[in-house]
Amino acid sequence: MNISSLRNQFPALDQHIGDYPLVYLDTAATSQKPRQVLDAMAHFLTTDNANVHRAAHTLSGRATASYEAVRDKLKAFVHAGRREEIIFTHGTTEAINLVANGLKHRLNSGDVILVDSAAHHANLVPWQQLAAQTGARVEAIPLTAELRLDTAAFEAQLEAGAALVALGHVSNVLGTVNDVNTLCAMARAKGALTLVDGAQAVAHQRVDVTDIGCDFYVFSGHKMYGPDGVGVLYGRYEVLDTLTPLLTGGEMIKTVSFTGTEFGELPNRLEAGTPPIVSVIGLGAAIDFINSLDRQAVLAHEHDLMARLRAGLEAVLQIRIHSPRDAAGAAPNSGAIAFNLGDEHHQDVGILLDQQGIAVRCGHHCAMPLMSLMGVKGCCRASIGLYTSPDDIDRFLAAVKEAAELLCP
Repeated sequence: MNISSLRNQFPALDQHIGDYPLVYLDTAATSQKPRQVLDAMAHFLTTDNANVHRAAHTLSGRATASYEAVRDKLKAFVHAGRREEIIFTHGTTEAINLVANGLKHRLNSGDVILVDSAAHHANLVPWQQLAAQTGARVEAIPLTAELRLDTAAFEAQLEAGAALVALGHVSNVLGTVNDVNTLCAMARAKGALTLVDGAQAVAHQRVDVTDIGCDFYVFSGHKMYGPDGVGVLYGRYEVLDTLTPLLTGGEMIKTVSFTGTEFGELPNRLEAGTPPIVSVIGLGAAIDFINSLDRQAVLAHEHDLMARLRAGLEAVLQIRIHSPRDAAGAAPNSGAIAFNLGDEHHQDVGILLDQQGIAVRCGHHCAMPLMSLMGVKGCCRASIGLYTSPDDIDRFLAAVKEAAELLCP
């Protein structure tokens, strides 16, 4: 894989921060966009800009065809069974809220919702709100001492009874990969519904929702080289069709009168209002971009980068790495590694790195329960994309060493 040629497709990477070339290691927060995505959105806005569905004019017809074509691309991309199982949202957060709201009628007082202890707040807070509204309760699925999901504890929780299980496919902080196929099978055997947050997975690995066997799978465009403002909810049709709509209004109706409203069929029933059309077009271009690559070569490249990154950080004595080592029988960590420099504040470390053009994320990463388990208020996170080069990693490691010498002499 020619990294130099690949990087040239991402114009935002070709810039300096002060006197230093940009090293972008914040892909887990948002990925950069290739020209293919930018050009597709610009083309739509300059030639086909119109609202979708219903209109008789040519521009709307072209817009509708392009918009719905992305739904078909997504069906193939995640191996869904039906195109109606793909719902466009404005992001992962809205997708999870849509499911949580839609399940109100299925949960009862005393029901248990099991949530991954490493979950992003977007895959925790909506379930807490659902529990408050229904009388259900949220229980954390424990992590092992190595910060991996405790399968034995999870099995015991399922035996005690659970209505819903919410998992992360890949931790946005640690980069750990959950065996969601096995976990969803365990939950399904006990009659629990399952939702998998795939926001950190779709850009780094192939996703097959049929093979995973989950009821819902959610992700965002801006994590997979597409634009922000668009996300995807996959739902197994039989369950998706039972959800109460989160939003009501235009687009999602069959008939309306002042005596009542009849909602339309999927997918329209869960897509009220004007959708994020331009962002959907950009997401379609991102899928085309990803599909054009040798996915195995990308996976191998990213695995090598993660190994180089970890080995370099381990060589800095003052560094505390929170992400667990790759474990036997577990998928290699993917995309991100979390660390602290001694007892220094993570923001101070981030600022020093930025002064050398190194972009990393610092804070609690919308995972405050996980921070509590780790015994820290926050940490730094370096995260890679397919455009990350070995030189990026080496420059980052050199800057970390300088920060360590300055702050922890």
